[in-house]
Amino acid sequence: MKKLIMLVLICPTLFLYNIGAEAGKLTVTAGNNNFKKAYFAGGCFWCMEESFDKIKGVIKSTSGYSGGSLKNPSYEDVIYKDTGHVETIEVIYDPKETSFKELLNIFWKNIDPFDKYGQFCDKGKSYRSVAFFKDKSEKRIINKSIEDLENKFESEIVTLVWKFDRFYKAEDYHQDYYQKNFLKYLTYKKACQREEVLNKIWN
Repeated sequence: MKKLIMLVLICPTLFLYNIGAEAGKLTVTAGNNNFKKAYFAGGCFWCMEESFDKIKGVIKSTSGYSGGSLKNPSYEDVIYKDTGHVETIEVIYDPKETSFKELLNIFWKNIDPFDKYGQFCDKGKSYRSVAFFKDKSEKRIINKSIEDLENKFESEIVTLVWKFDRFYKAEDYHQDYYQKNFLKYLTYKKACQREEVLNKIWN
């Protein structure tokens, strides 16, 4: 009986997740030159995708790799070799509904900006937090935001600030992982105590 109840609760959630994912894909496919892109690294890109997909004005988020020297890296390259890449998400957004500054605030609220070794239970260079900028305006916004946070917390923000170069899309099985592998994702997220750490920092 408990299993049946669990399935009844889970299936509608999965159904709604899939509808949202497909809607986002259709919108992007239609093409809109007014959409913009932002890039953030906050540890596990599965979790970052989930966080940004909920935001009004975000058309789609994609998991991938940025910041390293190796072209077209695989997941194994990034995790097990010193390629310099970090797990990154590409966020396509409508600037009429949200802004880079607002997305940056979402980024902060979903990471531990005081951890220089990685994020939550994922440690290593590929899991470092990075705020990428594409131009001087975005760099100013990031630096001002860091200054404000350091004044608020009276502690150094160790999140890196990098000039964006290239984004390599991750393997298909990583895309929308939180939707396609809902139960496995929840198990991982809970084991990492991600929510507990975030609540402690930001609440």
